[in-house]
Amino acid sequence: MFNEKSIMKKTKLLVVLLSFSLLVSLSGISALLPSKASAASSHDDNFSPKTLKFLRANTGLDGEQWDNIMKLINKPEQDSLKWTEFYGYCEDIDDERGYTIGLFGATTGGDRDKHPDGPTLFKEFDAASGASNPSVEGGLSRIGVKGSLKGSILNIKDSEKVFCGKIKKLENNDAWREAMWQTFYKVYIKYSVEQARKRGFNSAVTIGSFVDTALNQGATGDSGTLEGLLSRSGKSNDEKTFMKKFYDERTKIVDTNKYNKPPNGKNRVKQWSQLWDMGKADLKNADEAVVKVTSWKMK
Repeated sequence: MFNEKSIMKKTKLLVVLLSFSLLVSLSGISALLPSKASAASSHDDNFSPKTLKFLRANTGLDGEQWDNIMKLINKPEQDSLKWTEFYGYCEDIDDERGYTIGLFGATTGGDRDKHPDGPTLFKEFDAASGASNPSVEGGLSRIGVKGSLKGSILNIKDSEKVFCGKIKKLENNDAWREAMWQTFYKVYIKYSVEQARKRGFNSAVTIGSFVDTALNQGATGDSGTLEGLLSRSGKSNDEKTFMKKFYDERTKIVDTNKYNKPPNGKNRVKQWSQLWDMGKADLKNADEAVVKVTSWKMK
């Protein structure tokens, strides 16, 4: 016959051991799951402290929101959410706009782009590198590129292999990254934020939608630009209602005029509208939503 006290002691010991094992397992699992603080930190890590501070002050959006905006922009541009890998991107994509460079596709100019943003980028690079009197030529000379302005067009005399090879080497250059964001802001972001705020709109998805349109189709100018689309999007004071009309108008032309290869343009617009429908207009805690809306296949 077993000793009753002995059995009870063994039972209690077994319960204690099982409880301890369960706690260890749960703590291990929780350690694998990112906290909200670490998730926010990982978004911020994609920007320099200087750029983060600048974006917060001038757009009202934080690192998490801008990281998500850049993922949404980079999907139709590069078919990737890893936007930080494209600071050194450079290619002549035969769209009659010269070379396409960097995060937002700055161009050197051509028959279809008489007012390129590439010259501004190189001037900003010269400034970020410490020039007291920054210039386009100064920026080019800093990386050893042979080129000059012909009117507003930046004429690069080096071969594509040489020129793009030198741009690629700037991938992790702090001054180049700073110049990229300063140019991006001055040419596209500033106007987009102004247009959102003048209508009383402040959501990250609205600002991101405007920025995406501006860099893809131009900020101001003809009917296909952000300015042109806004003029046809009505006057509703309700942000979601206004944006639905804006998306409808953009969808009509986004795959024309070589803006995008069909049906990539329609999917590009759909990303933003879906986020509204998902209740993620602020782009906060939206990692899964961003992955979902960007899961479409590029053609």
